[in-house]
Amino acid sequence: MKHEYNLFSLRKRILALACAISFIFLLLISRLFYIQVVSAKNLQTKAESQWTRDLPITAERGKIYDTNGASLAVSYTTYNVYTRYREIKDINHVALFLAKKLNMSYTTIFEKISNSGVSEVLIKLKIEQSLAEEILKSDIKGIFLSENVTRYYPYGDLLTQVLGFTSIDNVGQSGLESYFNETLSGIDGYYMVQSDLQGKEIDNTLRTYVQSTAGEDIQLSIDVNMQVILERVLNQAYIEQKAQGVTGIIMNAKTGEILAMSNKPSFNLNEVPRDDVTSLMNIMKNKCVVDVYEPGSTFKILTTAAALECGVTSENDGFYCGGSKVVDGQKIKCWKSIGHGSQKLTMGFANSCNCVFMTLAERMGTQKFYSYLKQFGIGEKTGIQVSGESAGIMLNQNYVKTVDLARIGFGQTVAVTPIQLLSSVCSIVNGGTKVTPTILKQENKLLGERIISEQTSKSINEMMRLVVNKTAMYSFVPGYDIGGKTGTAQKYENGTIARGKYISSFIGTFPASNPEYVLLLCVDEPSAGAYYGSVVAAPYGKLVFEGLIEYLGIQPQNLEEDLKKLEKNIEMPDVVGLSLSQAISKMLELGLTYEIDGDGGIVKQQIAPAGTMLFKGANVVLIT
Repeated sequence: MKHEYNLFSLRKRILALACAISFIFLLLISRLFYIQVVSAKNLQTKAESQWTRDLPITAERGKIYDTNGASLAVSYTTYNVYTRYREIKDINHVALFLAKKLNMSYTTIFEKISNSGVSEVLIKLKIEQSLAEEILKSDIKGIFLSENVTRYYPYGDLLTQVLGFTSIDNVGQSGLESYFNETLSGIDGYYMVQSDLQGKEIDNTLRTYVQSTAGEDIQLSIDVNMQVILERVLNQAYIEQKAQGVTGIIMNAKTGEILAMSNKPSFNLNEVPRDDVTSLMNIMKNKCVVDVYEPGSTFKILTTAAALECGVTSENDGFYCGGSKVVDGQKIKCWKSIGHGSQKLTMGFANSCNCVFMTLAERMGTQKFYSYLKQFGIGEKTGIQVSGESAGIMLNQNYVKTVDLARIGFGQTVAVTPIQLLSSVCSIVNGGTKVTPTILKQENKLLGERIISEQTSKSINEMMRLVVNKTAMYSFVPGYDIGGKTGTAQKYENGTIARGKYISSFIGTFPASNPEYVLLLCVDEPSAGAYYGSVVAAPYGKLVFEGLIEYLGIQPQNLEEDLKKLEKNIEMPDVVGLSLSQAISKMLELGLTYEIDGDGGIVKQQIAPAGTMLFKGANVVLIT
């Protein structure tokens, strides 16, 4: 068959062919554009990785200082040892040399550097500079060094849970090292050389050195001298009381700055025990901000402040304690089973009478009491710069019964963290101004909102002074004006009271009339015989204040007069087997204060033991 082509059909064919060719060229141009423009950076990076070799230069981690500029966490340069298979001329010689210098197994090193499938092998991390210089001087081919940074804590076993530690890669794993990791980390640099297809360095080629950028420093509100004082005393309490743990915090009542914070047991941060991760994480937990507990009588400071502020009571208000109070059909006992009898609010506070505080809570009612507790910060996180802070535990206001309210009044049926309780007390005793705890040094001391009046604050401070001096016969620390309140609370396990397990605590203020320093000290599960806060925790609080006053160089007032009152001239009699009334009579006759543990009428045990020499006004426990 003959095909006839006219001019029109020929043009159509040429146009189709041109379109096809143009489309192909468009695809090619698009592909070239994608490769040379869109993917250029990615492909260039891949190419560079094939013809270059680089060693990392770890950024120096920022330093951590205390409030006076003392170094708490610093970094120093160490070196990592690498080998490159293609550069090594004598594998056996290199293995022998490194095994000797690095104190490592020859076989292990030989197996590592003999692997031809790996271009670069890490032999050892973080060797000291002197050893690195010895390796460099050997000038053995195939061995390379890169800079690294090692974290060091000059004070070792100090601020363990607060500072925390880093991983081998200088990443913060706990404490402030973790919380401020982004600030402290900095930006790593690198050293890059050109290499051939086999990974060998090409002589006389460009070398690239990109310097690392150091992390930022941070300055804490912690005073290392106060920290040493606190930790020394906490360690003593931990050992002597055979406790499960001990925590302590010193806070500036005016600014909220944390001056010292510690948990025992602890360990040296330069020798982190990484073998048992579960045990390590438990010890590393900062219980001052993470763990919650029933505060017991120390919570009565908050109840009293709220009751005075809302006008349901006054300092001369009268109360009666018969040893218990019935609320919602439930009999709730006072710690003193025979009762305190008639007393004014000030003595009820000094006696820590549960019946007084149940009455105050009932008078305020749930709504009013809860509103004040919220202002004090109970049930909310404080916002301190520590990871894992707990908010505490409070019953939902809508479900609080009168019996619950009564128990909250004297520190039960509510759980707080140590930092939460201490912050609340600081806000009450500093004149009534809300403080937010901080662990960073504050250049601008900003005042918070007023939550109670100055008059209420003065009343609380005077009552706390009376607590540690209620017999008017002795001073807590001779020559110094100190206030305080002790607490003893049962622990809970699986929702029920754990028999024989207590947390003994002490809150102290100095100077009592206008507190600047406030201390909270908690002894968890003391098992040396006693568990009352006044016997277990308060004596260690006294030691902390004595150390603090000595460090601050504050001169005493009326020292000679106080020392005369504190002559150690009273021998503790043997009252075991006597009736409770007979034992109490002896205590009063000798000028000793006492607490009663139990509901019986006969003394079964006594603390302190018979024959112990005591100061006038010393506190003893009669166990019935």
